[in-house]
Amino acid sequence: MTNQWLQHILHQVIEVVERAGVLLAEECERPGGRRGSGDKAEIDVEIEVLLRAELLALVDCDWWGEETGHVLSGYPFCWVVDPNDGTSDFLRGLAGSAISVGLLHDGKPVLGVVHAPVTPSGVSDCIAWAKGMYHLVRNNNRIVVDLSDQKLSETAIVMVSAAATGKPEINSQLCAPAAFHAMPSIAYRLAKVAAGDGVCGISLYPVSAHDVVAGHALLIGAKGVLIGEDGAPIQYTTEATMAKVSGRVFGGAPDACSELNKRDWNRVFE
Repeated sequence: MTNQWLQHILHQVIEVVERAGVLLAEECERPGGRRGSGDKAEIDVEIEVLLRAELLALVDCDWWGEETGHVLSGYPFCWVVDPNDGTSDFLRGLAGSAISVGLLHDGKPVLGVVHAPVTPSGVSDCIAWAKGMYHLVRNNNRIVVDLSDQKLSETAIVMVSAAATGKPEINSQLCAPAAFHAMPSIAYRLAKVAAGDGVCGISLYPVSAHDVVAGHALLIGAKGVLIGEDGAPIQYTTEATMAKVSGRVFGGAPDACSELNKRDWNRVFE
């Protein structure tokens, strides 16, 4: 299966994900409010059921989903899906949760689509890439981003979790000289960095493959990296590493990720 084939199915994946995005946007406006509590929302299961049927019809292969479980048979390809990354913030009424669909081949991200149907700006945002493309696709427009030489500078932005708004001083210090931007969804943080909106996206909490594979693919398309708390590149080699990719992740420009990973993020939890 060639890069050309991946690029061909990417357009179909975008179409499926954007249809799912309509359901997520409708849930935001639902009379009576968004269904669910804690980090579980009913719409998450409904979307993943839709995505599972549609994506496996495109490529019948292994599956890793947050809501409907996983099938790991050793097949070279594996869909990795989070139907609504950032559910707890979504249920609190925040905008910016995202549908995350990635495809692994032999454990390597080769396709990614991250779609935030409801954003703080009020405009939906869909960012996509497949192996072999020299550009990303953002809302049907080609964009070329090169993170390889970007630095942690005064003009840079670091994407952190929505909880950072509760401790602005500490987050400002830890992200310096860059500014921090707080938002739900590690998938969307990584996607926005890959699209050129920031220099690094961070999760300080343990993440699973469904949280980051799609964003990781987008970073590859932007010549960026995704590293764990040990500073090593993230890998998806076993069921255990799929379930817990890392305790923390840093995705974006290599130098910025390396520098931020060295800082004492435990201060955020004091």
